[in-house]
Amino acid sequence: MIWYALLVAAVAGERVAELVVARRNERWSRARRAIVAGDGHYPAMVALHVGLLVGCPLEVWLAGRPFVPALAWPMLAVLAGAQALRWWCIGTLGPRWNTRVIVVPGLPLVARGPYRLLRHPNYVAVVAEGLALPLVHTAWVTAVVFTVLDAVVLTVRIRCENQALATADAPVPA
Repeated sequence: MIWYALLVAAVAGERVAELVVARRNERWSRARRAIVAGDGHYPAMVALHVGLLVGCPLEVWLAGRPFVPALAWPMLAVLAGAQALRWWCIGTLGPRWNTRVIVVPGLPLVARGPYRLLRHPNYVAVVAEGLALPLVHTAWVTAVVFTVLDAVVLTVRIRCENQALATADAPVPA
């Protein structure tokens, strides 16, 4: 159980690193007259992700979930892949990446890296992580609850992001 708590803590540390990058990128974007959208769903998204990080070890501890190597090792590989995909997205978008929906008017959509294959690859990483992290230690209730709630949040989030990107792609008035 200790090693699992350390794994979840490492993922939480990765989230803190994301927030540092997002804050820096937000300053860059705002300096370029960025459009900020979707602040209404952002607190729910943050709460959901905090709930994932708390729920994983809590379920393992309270429900006495066993470690099942045949499930754990593949899920650990999926988790590592999700982290790699997320940081590929962050690196590809550079200062345009953010945890919030922030777009700079007039900049073209990014069509390289994972974005040449998918419109929203970061959300593939989110879904994969939301399933894999709990299942590394058979916290299946957390995996199911997070996945269902995340589907609702991502539906709102992707709609908001698509609308913001379409608006930002319009010609910028002089």
